[in-house]
Amino acid sequence: MLGICNGFQVLTEMGLLPGVLMRNASLRFVCRSQRLRIATVDSAYTAEYRAGEEIRLPIAHHDGNYAIDADGLARLQGENLIAFNYLDNPNGSVADIAGVLSTNRRVLGMMPHPERAIESSHGGEDGAGLFASLMRGMALA
Repeated sequence: MLGICNGFQVLTEMGLLPGVLMRNASLRFVCRSQRLRIATVDSAYTAEYRAGEEIRLPIAHHDGNYAIDADGLARLQGENLIAFNYLDNPNGSVADIAGVLSTNRRVLGMMPHPERAIESSHGGEDGAGLFASLMRGMALA
């Protein structure tokens, strides 16, 4: 299951992912291209990227400030469940988190929009890796 932007909020509200999405720290809507770092390639969503790779994806949100308590953050870090981190955090998210995985790695929630970055004519192709990863994972299943 993939939840992008408000879909990420829904996944946290349903309890499928830990944490909560709150109003941006600036209290302003943010809409721009954002640099991210791939935090893990150990998932069907990120396998086609390289660990530590920097990509650029669009963001467009008012409630993208990811929050989680210290124990939850330690669990995410310890179990390698952080999928993406912001470079130049745009919203105040704890530990610059832009996306997290469920414990079984079948659910991904992320604020950036990879679907808006799959063709160079639309400003970039960095989101295509996520969909290529999913296609590869489905072929292996």
